[in-house]
Amino acid sequence: MTLAEVMRELQSMGTDQNRKVYRRHGIGENLFGVSFANLNKLAKAIRKDNALAGELWATGNADARNLATLVMDAETLTAKVLMGWIRSIDTYVHADLLGGKVAAKHPSAKTIMGECMKAKGDFVQQVGWDIAAVLSMDGKMSDAEAEALLEKIEAVIHKSPNRTRHAMNGTVIAVGLRGPAFKKKAIATARRIGKVEVDHGETGCITPDAEPYILKAVARKKAK
Repeated sequence: MTLAEVMRELQSMGTDQNRKVYRRHGIGENLFGVSFANLNKLAKAIRKDNALAGELWATGNADARNLATLVMDAETLTAKVLMGWIRSIDTYVHADLLGGKVAAKHPSAKTIMGECMKAKGDFVQQVGWDIAAVLSMDGKMSDAEAEALLEKIEAVIHKSPNRTRHAMNGTVIAVGLRGPAFKKKAIATARRIGKVEVDHGETGCITPDAEPYILKAVARKKAK
């Protein structure tokens, strides 16, 4: 499919209700309001296409960017191109999608993670910590690296930007699910950190308290 064809398809799928929901999540006016159910169907028809993904991302349209993250082949993207997209993010929604679902699968995921964590900008830093959470959960990070994450989070979380704090909290949880030893370490870190305040705007979203979340997740694993 060409870019023009895809954009027409996206426009036809948009709804007023979805536009209202997405705006509450901080997405601007350049959107159609397409559900992820429809985006997933369209992505399945397109398959992986990095050239089209780049064109979709360049439009700046929120739905086009959502779709772009679904048709990107992370393993064949260059780190330079991916970092360019990351630096242009203007909503936490795309930070979540590009971080945990795309950049975390890239061959240079750890390098990208480090660059993002050191960069300026809330959403770019968020991507770094979203990657960290996935790598920790997927066993692609050593115990020493995971422990270093906990130490860094404890030192800077309350001085970090809004959505970065949320992603850091998620990383504490992810590290806590690595096994019994890290459950104890992550819970101890969470207790020292205390309440993590994040402004979620007009949404019903929350930043969970790490300790009870870890305990519930571990209990669910044992029950299976």
